[in-house]
Amino acid sequence: MMDIQIAVIDDHDLFREGLKLVLNQVEGFHVAYDTSNGYHFLETLNNIPIDMALMDIEMPVINGIQATGKALQVKPDLKIIALSMFSDTSHYTQMIHAGVRGFVLKKANKFELEQAIRTVHQGGNYFSQEILKKLAFRYTDQPSDRDQLTGREIEIIALICQGLTSYEISGQLHISVKTVETHRSNIFLKANVKNTAGLIVWAIKNQYYTVQ
Repeated sequence: MMDIQIAVIDDHDLFREGLKLVLNQVEGFHVAYDTSNGYHFLETLNNIPIDMALMDIEMPVINGIQATGKALQVKPDLKIIALSMFSDTSHYTQMIHAGVRGFVLKKANKFELEQAIRTVHQGGNYFSQEILKKLAFRYTDQPSDRDQLTGREIEIIALICQGLTSYEISGQLHISVKTVETHRSNIFLKANVKNTAGLIVWAIKNQYYTVQ
């Protein structure tokens, strides 16, 4: 199996160099590119063979939100994880709308970072538990009555938030994958979100999913 090719975009040189060192020590990982600037990343994106990008949120010239959105216009299949500080909370929703697949705190250990990269590379979403708890504390809205969810949809939301795939959900609920996908589409429509990461934040905000 080929190594996961990773780009690291962060304007703090010491952090970026340390992250490269850690990632290159993990079997199956290879940092193929790094830069301190979202603009430079976008300029060279077509010329670098990467599967995954670890993106800082706060950067000069072009921030992580802008860089993520523009990068996914060029490479829609690129998987992006946000590198986050607690102070970045106000930008979480914007990063999700831009297309990130998850968030990892910069203080995370090697094992959590490895889990996040492997999970997202396999098509999942990853949120640091500390970030989920902070989102749960921040958002206290009650569920809206405007778009009433069915019991089955609420059940599926919880399973999606737990990281289960449509295939795994179909097996657990004893329904077809096609039925799960239909429910998923209806849920996304009612929640007005475009991806699973957005659904997780929406579910926490509206108390359909509780972080333990």
